[in-house]
Amino acid sequence: MYSSPSQDVTKPLSLNKTVFLGSAIISILLIIWTIVFPDYSETLLGASMAWVSDKFGWYYMLVVAAYSIFALFVGFSKYGDIKLGQDHEKAQFPFLAWAAMLFSAGIGIDLLFFGASEPLMHYLTPHTGLEPASAEAMRQALAQTFLHWGLHGWGIYALIGMALAYFAYRKNMPLALRSPLTPIFGERLIKGWLGDGIDTFGVVCTLMGIATSLGIGVLQANAGLTHVFGIESSKMVQALIIVGVVVAAAVSAMTGVEKGVRRLSEFNMLSSILLLLAILVMGNTVYLLNTFTQNIGQYFQTIIYKTFDVYAYDGTAGADWKSSWTIFFWAWWVAWAPFVGLFIARISRGRTLREFVFGVMFIPLGFIFAWFSIFGNTAIDLVANGATALGETAVNNAAMGMFALFEYFPYSEVLSFAGVIIGLVFFVTSADSGALVLANLSSKGMTNDTDAPVWLRLFWAAATGLITLGLLFAGGFASLQSVSVIAGLPFSLILVLYMMSMWKSLKEEGNKRKASTIGTANVLDSGKGWKARLQRIVSFPGHAQVEKFLKTVVMPAMTEVEKEFKAGGLKTSLDAHNLASIGEDIDAGMDKDSVQVDGLKLRVGHGDEDDFIYEVNLIKAERPNFTLNTSNKQAEYYYRAEVFLSEGSQEYDLVGYTKEQVLVDILNQYERHLQYLHLER
Repeated sequence: MYSSPSQDVTKPLSLNKTVFLGSAIISILLIIWTIVFPDYSETLLGASMAWVSDKFGWYYMLVVAAYSIFALFVGFSKYGDIKLGQDHEKAQFPFLAWAAMLFSAGIGIDLLFFGASEPLMHYLTPHTGLEPASAEAMRQALAQTFLHWGLHGWGIYALIGMALAYFAYRKNMPLALRSPLTPIFGERLIKGWLGDGIDTFGVVCTLMGIATSLGIGVLQANAGLTHVFGIESSKMVQALIIVGVVVAAAVSAMTGVEKGVRRLSEFNMLSSILLLLAILVMGNTVYLLNTFTQNIGQYFQTIIYKTFDVYAYDGTAGADWKSSWTIFFWAWWVAWAPFVGLFIARISRGRTLREFVFGVMFIPLGFIFAWFSIFGNTAIDLVANGATALGETAVNNAAMGMFALFEYFPYSEVLSFAGVIIGLVFFVTSADSGALVLANLSSKGMTNDTDAPVWLRLFWAAATGLITLGLLFAGGFASLQSVSVIAGLPFSLILVLYMMSMWKSLKEEGNKRKASTIGTANVLDSGKGWKARLQRIVSFPGHAQVEKFLKTVVMPAMTEVEKEFKAGGLKTSLDAHNLASIGEDIDAGMDKDSVQVDGLKLRVGHGDEDDFIYEVNLIKAERPNFTLNTSNKQAEYYYRAEVFLSEGSQEYDLVGYTKEQVLVDILNQYERHLQYLHLER
C-alpha cells in the first residue's frame, strides 16, 4: 500500500464569502417570500412548474434519457478502466460500505414514503387509457413506479458523480460543481465569477432539496409515531422531531464521512433489508416472487417506449398526468443531483469509471425493484381483495400508506416501530450528508480529499433545521418543492455541459494512452551491468537513502535537462517540495534539521496546449513479506523514487538509475507527451 503522493501547495481552507453570502441571501429571500405570501407563492410557483412541464416536457424526457445513455456508454467503453484517482490508488471505502452509502444518500426516506403508496396510486388512479383497479392497471402500476425510481434517475446521479469525481481525483481540482466545466470555459472564468455562480446555484438547489426532504421526512416520522404510540400529529411534535434529527445530524457531521455517515448508512441498509424480508416471508411469498420477476421483465420490456412517452395524443388529461408524475420526478432527480452527486463523488475515490457507473446505476436499482415489488404488490393485492381502506389511506395520506399496510400483518406494532426507527435514521443521514456537501461547496482552498471545518458543517445543519421549522409553521413546503423542481431546468443544461466536458477529457485520456505506446529506447542497459541491475532490484532502501538519491542523481538530471529546454525557448520550472507527513519519525537516524527533499517536479510549458509534467516523489511502501526482519518494525517499509506524470503515478521506481538513465527516461516521457499533443491537434 502506498502513501499519498505529493500535492501542489494549496491555499489555506477558508470560507468562500461570495458563495456563502450569495446562497444565504437567495435562500432567505425565497423562504421569507413563501412564508409571508404562502397562497400567492404557491399559486405562482405551481403555475410556473406547470409551464415548465407543458413547454419543456419533451426536453426533460430527451435529456434524462441522454444522461443515462451517456453514463452507460462510459461504463461499457474502453475508458471504463480509468480510475477516479491516480492509477495506483485503491478504493477509499470497502464495497459494502460504499454500497450502503449509495443506498442511503440516493434513496433516503422517500422510499418509505412512496413504497406502498405510489404503486397503489397508479393502480387506483392510473394514467389515461387505463381502467382504474383493472388487471392491466395492476401490471402497469409497478412498471410506472420502476420508471420513476429506476435507471433514469440513477443515470443522472452517475453522470454528475463521475464528472465531479473524475475532475477532482483524476485532474486534482477541487471537489466542486464548477470543476468539471473547466475544459469548456477555461480556468480563469471557473475560478472567478462563473465558478462562484455555479457553486452558489448548487448550494441553493441543495438547501431547497434537503428542506423539502426533511419536510417529507417529518410527516412520515409523525405519521409513524401517531400510528405506533398514539402521539397526536401536530406542528409542535413535528418541530421536536426536526430539532432532534438536526442535533443527531450535527453530531454525525462532526465525525465525518468515515464514521458517522458510513455507520448510519450501513444501519439503514441492513435494517431496511430485514424489514423487506419480514414482509416477504409473512406475506404471500410465492405470489410476491412471481410478481417481482414479472415486474422486472415488464420494466425492461417497456422502458424504451416509456422513456419517450410524453402523452402527446392524450389531450389535457395526459398532459396533467405527465406534469404531476413523470416530469415532476425527472425535475426532482435533476434538482437533487448537486447534493447526491457531490456526496457520491466524495465516497468514490479510487474506483474505476466502470465500477462507479454500474455500482451507482445498478446496486440501488436491485433494491428498488425488490422494495417496490414486495411493498407495492402486497398493497395492491390486499386492495384488490377487499382492503379498500388501505387504498383510500394511500391515495389521501401517502405518509400513512406503509403503516396502514403493516396493520394486515402479524406483529404490526413491531413492524411499525421498525419503520419509525428506519425513517428517523434515514432522516438523519440525509441531514448530515447534506450539511457536509453544503459546507464543502461554501469553502475555498479545498483540496479534493478534505472536508470543510466542523463549525461550517454545524452551521449548515442548523440552517437546514431552521428553514424546515419556518416552512413547517408557514405551510410552505409545497412552494419550496416547486422551487426545487423549477431549478432543475437550468441545472439540466449544466449536466449537458458535463457530458461534453467528460467526453472531451476522456478522448484526451485515450490519446495519452495511445501516445504512451510509441517505441522508445530502453532506459536500462542491455545486460552488461546485470549485477548492478540485480542489486537495484532486490534493494529496499530507507528514507535517507532515497532522499540522497533525489538530491544527488535526480535533481542534477532534471536541472540539466531543464537548461536544455530553456535554451530551446521553452518556459520551464523545477520545484523541490517536502511532504512533512512522509518520512517523519520513521528513520531514527534521519537529520530533522536538514532541508528534506521528498519530491521534484519539472514542468515544461506548451502555451495553450497541455504542459509536460515529470515529477519524482519519495513514496513509502510495504516491503515484500519474504524480506521482512521481524525484530525491526521499521524495516516493514521501504522507500521508492516513483515517477508521476500529469495523470498520476506511472508505477515504476528510479532508485538505482544513473543520471544518464534518468535523463533518458525524462526524454522518453517527453516524446510520448509530444505524440499525445500531436494526436490532440
